[in-house]
Amino acid sequence: MVRHTVQRLPIAVRLVLLALGAVALYTFNEQVWDAAFDLAGWNYNGMGFVPAAHFFLYDTAKIFLLLTAIVFAVGLLRASLNTDRVRDWLEGKGLVVGLLLAIVLGVVTPFCSCSSIPLFIGFVAAGIPLSITLTFLIASPLVSEIAAVLIATHFGWQIAVAYVMAGATIAFVIGLTLSRFHLEPLLEPLVTRRPAPVSQVSVPAETVIGASATKIAQPRVTWALRTTMAWDDVRDIVGKVWPWIIVGVGIGAAIHGWVPGNFFAHIAGADNIFAVPLVSLAAVPLYANGGAVIPIAEALWVKGLPVGTMLAFIMSAIALSIPEAIMLRRVMKPRLLAIFFGSVTLGIIVTGYFFNLVFS
Repeated sequence: MVRHTVQRLPIAVRLVLLALGAVALYTFNEQVWDAAFDLAGWNYNGMGFVPAAHFFLYDTAKIFLLLTAIVFAVGLLRASLNTDRVRDWLEGKGLVVGLLLAIVLGVVTPFCSCSSIPLFIGFVAAGIPLSITLTFLIASPLVSEIAAVLIATHFGWQIAVAYVMAGATIAFVIGLTLSRFHLEPLLEPLVTRRPAPVSQVSVPAETVIGASATKIAQPRVTWALRTTMAWDDVRDIVGKVWPWIIVGVGIGAAIHGWVPGNFFAHIAGADNIFAVPLVSLAAVPLYANGGAVIPIAEALWVKGLPVGTMLAFIMSAIALSIPEAIMLRRVMKPRLLAIFFGSVTLGIIVTGYFFNLVFS
């Protein structure tokens, strides 16, 4: 009965009710778990299994709520975005404008480092300058809307803004620097072979006549269709990353519950000059998205990891991965692959040192 009543409501009203429900669930998430543990008589402060379990349940629920809400919102936006028009418009702009637009486009694309590779290949094949496409490839996972919101909720908006600005700066500087070099020969032929111009393609006469006589109807993008596409994004993305989130929160819970408070302060604290590069390199094998890596970073931060080192850990985990390197090897020659990963790693390390000084 309630379901049928809701379905009769206008789509805008349903979206507002959905948003209000998500805000309520997120707002009272911590209180619900606190009350449940208090009712059971379990002390979730201090160290041990109970505090770790409390952290795991509370953080898992929080991240899945945020992840679902953000992916749905971005899905609504992407349902209205014509990537072909964006690509065509991008081709005619100057280098600086192109780099900035590549960063903006990277923010609204999927946050996994591997998911951006097909679009990167399409941009290269379309003839967009390689420096702009590489900027997109860096910004897409590095400047993640998911990670930004999660950082804001866990560490504060000041650190979230620092993360976004740092990621955008890394992508822009690398793109601008690489534009000074002729790197196109370092691409594999797979992405440099472009389709023949339309004028050179043989098209049957009946096809031309049919096309001129009949206007092909294009489906109108309604809010109902946008909503359906957004839910498809939620099912697809959340369905792929949920195991990584569980693993990431589990690692964070273990650190929260059993690692002594001063452990990371000694191993990777601000006094250790090699802490930033060590943490950056250690994060690469994780191949984590924002939802999975933030709980680990939160636990490390609570245990004494400096802000800059923590941001370097987050950036390396979401922007650099072994699977990404394997996939990119199909489209990049080893030298360009080394330039790409080396420059991003260097940018992340410099960012870590810089923010350790700023937030010290």
